[in-house]
Parts: sequence; structure tokens; C-alpha cells
Amino acid sequence: MPNSTTQKRSERLQLLLAPAELEAIDDWRYDHRIPTRAAAIRELLRRGLTADDLEAPADNADTSDYSVVDEQLSYSRPA
Repeated sequence: MPNSTTQKRSERLQLLLAPAELEAIDDWRYDHRIPTRAAAIRELLRRGLTADDLEAPADNADTSDYSVVDEQLSYSRPA
């Protein structure tokens, strides 16, 4: 969903992903014809931030409790 009023992007965000997490993001990107990986991640963030049907994270969650894919990073692309 392109946004013609996008502000200039000047902030860099660095994060580490497991290979299965990156594969899941890339598969989603290709399936939705998003032009770049960065654009796909921005779109996924936008969707997550605007979703109102998600439960709140646990108060005592550790960073390792968060993953792009479920079941301890075992990702296999849906057929």
C-alpha cells in the first residue's frame, strides 16, 4: 500500500533474524509482489501496528520469546 506522503527515511533499524525468519519474510514479500525486502518489512510492521485483534505480549517476555515464525523457527513454506 504505497503512501505518497512518506517522510524522508533517515533512521536505520538493525535486527538479527534466523534463516527461517528471513525466509518467511521473503516468501511473504514475493507472494505479495512487494518490490524490496525493506518495503515488505515496513508493510508487515504497518499491518501489525494497526491490527486490533492481537493479544498483548506477556509482561515478563524475554527477547528470545519473540519470533517471526512459530515452533522454534521451524518454517516450511505453505504449499
